[in-house]
Amino acid sequence: MSRLIWIYVALLVLLVVSVGAGAAFGSEQIAFGEVFQMLWHRFISSVRAETPQTVDERILWDLRMPRVILALLAGGGLAVSGVVMQALVRNPLAEPYILGISSGASAGASLFYLGLLPPLLSQTLSMPLAAFLGGLLAITLVYLVARTGPTVSVARLLLAGVAISALMAAVTSLITLASPDLNRIRAVLFWLLGSFSGAQWGMVWLPTVTTCAGLLVFVGLSRSLDAFLLGEEPAFNLGFRVEVIKRVILAITALVTGTLVAAVGVIGFVGLIVPHAVRSITGVPHRRVLPVSFLAGAVFMIWADLVARTLLPAQELPVGIVTAVCGVPFFLYLLRRRAYQFG
Repeated sequence: MSRLIWIYVALLVLLVVSVGAGAAFGSEQIAFGEVFQMLWHRFISSVRAETPQTVDERILWDLRMPRVILALLAGGGLAVSGVVMQALVRNPLAEPYILGISSGASAGASLFYLGLLPPLLSQTLSMPLAAFLGGLLAITLVYLVARTGPTVSVARLLLAGVAISALMAAVTSLITLASPDLNRIRAVLFWLLGSFSGAQWGMVWLPTVTTCAGLLVFVGLSRSLDAFLLGEEPAFNLGFRVEVIKRVILAITALVTGTLVAAVGVIGFVGLIVPHAVRSITGVPHRRVLPVSFLAGAVFMIWADLVARTLLPAQELPVGIVTAVCGVPFFLYLLRRRAYQFG
């Protein structure tokens, strides 16, 4: 078999092992071998319309599996979004939050959770929806600033993203400082660093749809993304509809990233380090980088979440702390490798 097939096989096996480990370990230990037996039993039970019978089955199905699946989707979705954004702006330091989505989502979530929205909106919205709308507002402002007639300038896109991110971060800081409720402030700060602690099955379906759809669209645009690494003018000369593709990429990336941030908060570095790690193994072509990045990001996030909830006794860390502590040294190591190339 070719090297790429071996990479796929290894990552798929590692993903299955990671899902099993994420479901088995926690405050209440479940034997690793029993996890897959109980999942199979649960599948049979759902066909027969039965409910979980034992405490371990309830823990596994109602608490652990939604969390593991959401971590899988978040890691894969952020990694793929990072790949696409790096190709779009031709910058190896780009990541899914570069256009202000995370800052906008943080501002929206902070306004809602701290009770600073008008009563009519507070009764209509939920925190995930408020976060999504905040991220949507931020990316819309960035797009409107960057747009010049029918074209969207990449340079303006980056500068507008930096400006809007700073503005939304200032709003979040002001909201946090103005709130008198310290417990709510702590809860908001915990969410801002990312957490899967509140995962439920009802939260899984929307990230599943957006992330899988986004991956399929991006894989379909693989040749366009390869051309974008050469520059917009060469891509246009090769026959690609550059402006249309840019709008599609921005819309899909905003949808995927906004949905994930609304569900689990802001988890950094995954969309930055995973694409670089994958390129060092697969090379530059996006038809290989995108699916491998999804699998690698999923594995990385499941283990980061497992470390976050088991490292300290009777206490859970925000996942963003774990991804930063683990990811930054690895990223610096990749940058020091002479063989590594971005494009």
